[in-house]
Amino acid sequence: MTNADPFTAIADPNRRHILEDLRRGAKTVNDLASRLPISRPAVSQHLKALLDAGLVEVTAEGTRRFYSVRKPGFDRMNIWLDQFWS
Repeated sequence: MTNADPFTAIADPNRRHILEDLRRGAKTVNDLASRLPISRPAVSQHLKALLDAGLVEVTAEGTRRFYSVRKPGFDRMNIWLDQFWS
């Protein structure tokens, strides 16, 4: 488990947009960058923050790296949020 706060990770609107894209399926950095008004290196930095928070995972296929949502990474947030509805 990582120490990065997942709520801090999703505070940035670009990161939330990345998560929305990844919710629909695994994508490369180039795929994600083509849908955002930020540079490819900026997308990589945002993905690093999401990786550190445990919200996304990466798998390598040859020379390509595919990022996808890591559903167990959202458990800490769900547990915290559920206390308000119980």
